[in-house]
Amino acid sequence: MFLNLPELPEDLKKLMSIATDLELTPKLRSDAIESIANARSYEALLVLLALVADEKLTFAERDLALKRVRELIKHNR
Repeated sequence: MFLNLPELPEDLKKLMSIATDLELTPKLRSDAIESIANARSYEALLVLLALVADEKLTFAERDLALKRVRELIKHNR
């Protein structure tokens, strides 16, 4: 990953790996993005932002990650 993310919990590392694996189906990658968002943590927010910036992902996947970032920010007000 191009960002220097802090040490991530193992579950977030696995989900991030799934979300960025272009050999998997878009449905699996989207499900991984949803699971990352469900973690509702600072680390999850950083991972989602990294996914938004990942130009290898489809527009829909990057947009989904961005929507989940917005929801996390609203939730933590």
